[in-house]
Amino acid sequence: MISKTMKAMKHTIQLLVVILTSLLLTGCYGHRVIGLLQEPTKRNKIPVYEKDTAHEEYRIRVNDEIIYRLITMDETISKILGANESVNTQYANSYRVYEDGTIDLPFLKPVHVEGLTVTQAQDTVKAAFREIIPDADVKLALYNKTFTVIGDIRSGEYYIYKENLNIFEALAMTGDLLDSGDRRHVRIIRPQPDNDKPEVLEFDIRSNTIIDSKYYYIYPNDVIYVARTKDSFVKVASYTGFLGLITSSVSLLISVLNFTTTLSK
Repeated sequence: MISKTMKAMKHTIQLLVVILTSLLLTGCYGHRVIGLLQEPTKRNKIPVYEKDTAHEEYRIRVNDEIIYRLITMDETISKILGANESVNTQYANSYRVYEDGTIDLPFLKPVHVEGLTVTQAQDTVKAAFREIIPDADVKLALYNKTFTVIGDIRSGEYYIYKENLNIFEALAMTGDLLDSGDRRHVRIIRPQPDNDKPEVLEFDIRSNTIIDSKYYYIYPNDVIYVARTKDSFVKVASYTGFLGLITSSVSLLISVLNFTTTLSK
């Protein structure tokens, strides 16, 4: 009886080695699966994206938050604005863009900024201030200059620290994608100014042709979603980890086999 058990155990070990070796060939995240900036070929079936020649700067939308800095040498205006001895007045408050596309700034009539780039809005606000302060200069910025990342990645809200932030820089701010993240179907959910339904852009981030495509740059209020791959439960992060799994499993079975052999003596 014990002899039959030992034969069965040996057969089980052999079968386990065959199964684990087979899984080793497909159970790890290779470069073709997670590598970025790959050259699209028929073999890897990575898509080719066209360059986006119509890329534009972000345009201000309803519910955006604006901050600005007013600069003037007029001492009377400075005192009114509470600048004391300084001629530069920095407003810490943000100003929301209302449904009619305007913002309400101190001493000014409502200024329409919806649909303008930040630079255009800055020039518009400066022109409005110069009607009452001839030497006025204005520095204007978007306060809600953030994007959100969710899914199989370090989720969170991140600040757009530069103009023309690209998808790779954005993901680097999160600590990069997890190996189990689905790089073939990354999605950007982008609000549309004239539509209640956001635009959903889906792309394969592994392709090197994503550079300068319509998927390349990140806009304020974008949501980047990275799903988990369907086969992630059979994948491991590295061959080293997989070999460790094989070794542990085989060692356990050998220990059981040796224990059974000892009992049979």
